[in-house]
Amino acid sequence: MKSATTAPGDVTSFSLGLALPLGAAFAIFFVLPLAQLLYLSLHNDTAATVWGLGQYIKFLTDPFSLSVLGSTLLLGAEVTLACLVLGYPIAWLYQRSGSRVQTLIIMIVLLPLLTSVVVRTFAWIVILGRQGIINSVLQSLGLIGTPLRMIYTQGGLIAALAQVQMPLMVLPLITAIGRIDPNLSDASASLGAGSWRTFVKVLLPLSMPGIIAGCTLTYAAAITAFITQSLVGGGQMLFMPMYLYQQASTLQNWPFAAAISIIFLFAVLAIVALFSTLGRRARGYGDIR
Repeated sequence: MKSATTAPGDVTSFSLGLALPLGAAFAIFFVLPLAQLLYLSLHNDTAATVWGLGQYIKFLTDPFSLSVLGSTLLLGAEVTLACLVLGYPIAWLYQRSGSRVQTLIIMIVLLPLLTSVVVRTFAWIVILGRQGIINSVLQSLGLIGTPLRMIYTQGGLIAALAQVQMPLMVLPLITAIGRIDPNLSDASASLGAGSWRTFVKVLLPLSMPGIIAGCTLTYAAAITAFITQSLVGGGQMLFMPMYLYQQASTLQNWPFAAAISIIFLFAVLAIVALFSTLGRRARGYGDIR
């Protein structure tokens, strides 16, 4: 007599009810505040009594506001490029080193994440100041007569942001480069390709998914780094986070601040969508999932 057996259910299927807590938190702490910002931005007056698109028209027709947006997007591109140029060799060295060196490199990469961004930013102020470490060393060596102006400059801000956001670039690159078969380099060399040609034709395309992932994370974090932009950049350079803060906190113009937030959000989403498109095209060379 055959015993009745019940086929086991699909162990990979779960009830959608498990996602309800996360969905509720997402709706309460993200969707509702975003809806409130959109609601405020659709008013032409600071009292939020007159409906209209005046705040958006004001921003999009104001050369100063557009220049602030352009400067912010350009800053993100410069920081991302600096992180990529400096971070790729670090990730490459990590994959070509022994276990002890790998441990040291990963500790150095992760160390900034264990330190408050405020502490790291003030450290850069000390380093780049007129009486900072760099100027003191250069003056003691007799290389300069007067202190160099490095704080409150575009170059100083890029250096500080690049150091703060470097882990977001290096970690995806380590993952992507680690999945490249080392035998491919030997095969390319055996076919007569030099080191540079092997890198450009083989290794760089295969690491492209990691590059796209790192650029996406770094860019989004760099252009929204309010603390570092404010402290290292100072009052002489204005970017979107500080521009938004001034309109909301100092001028109490909440509808215009809300419109700035929505425009900035869509600008960031457009850049992220561009990176995502490039990432989908790069999946033919490799995958970091």
